[in-house]
Amino acid sequence: MGTRLHLAAALHATGEEAFTARHWAELVREAELGTLDFVTFGDSLGGQPGLDAVLTAARIAPLTTRVGLVPTAVVTHTEPFHLSKAIATLDYVSGGRAGVQLAVAPDPADARHFGRRSVGAEPELWEEAADYAEVLRRLWDSWEDDAEIRDEATGRFIDREKLHYIDFEGRWFKVRGPSITPRPPQGHPLIAASHPLGDIVFADEVSATDRLVFRDVDVSTPIEQLVAWHSEGFAGFRLHGDLQRITRELVPELRRSGLFRTEYEHRTLRGHLGLARPANQFA
Repeated sequence: MGTRLHLAAALHATGEEAFTARHWAELVREAELGTLDFVTFGDSLGGQPGLDAVLTAARIAPLTTRVGLVPTAVVTHTEPFHLSKAIATLDYVSGGRAGVQLAVAPDPADARHFGRRSVGAEPELWEEAADYAEVLRRLWDSWEDDAEIRDEATGRFIDREKLHYIDFEGRWFKVRGPSITPRPPQGHPLIAASHPLGDIVFADEVSATDRLVFRDVDVSTPIEQLVAWHSEGFAGFRLHGDLQRITRELVPELRRSGLFRTEYEHRTLRGHLGLARPANQFA
């Protein structure tokens, strides 16, 4: 894992400011000035009114250059084909900085918004989310990297031999594919969740996993505690609270201790986190 830790910030906005692109852009730019690995955008199907997290991230992407963008998507009542396309698009417009945090919605009140299904217990919803994540990865791989030809002379846009049906059939989904969006710049945008189904797991304990485990902490948390948790195996921390306290107080202190970067060394979110671009499972 190395000695340096990783930092993310959970972005929150309330009131009228939550509905302005300028405010979200200011938050993300502040995080980028602090060279944070990524920011997350919250979303839900109930509770406080707010903007769609994936669309907000896509709007902000052209206004930033390095920080990773990880919107939340509630997968219980959405289709993986549509989300795979949306996150692949975010990866393109951000130049390889996209991720997605998968969340479930066990509240029956959320289900009533849609009127399509009743929901089971939360453990069952996370089983469904694990299948959802698998479908996302397969759809992102359904185009090989060099599937696009774009040969004007022959009129051929794609090499059909390099497009693949994913033919996924599980308890909750039956998806044939392929995607209608070429393979994203990162191959697979990062998948995060509070469950060990993604590349990043938000958890309070480190377990035996090859995932990057981030702990959710408040920004008044002492640096000594962060260092101790990091030595226990936490890859990094998602910080909640005043963003400027993170970027202008905590980050400089961690830099002085040699525990955090002084500048970005990579352009993609996978690069920031030291993760290789995955091979295409169909190639």
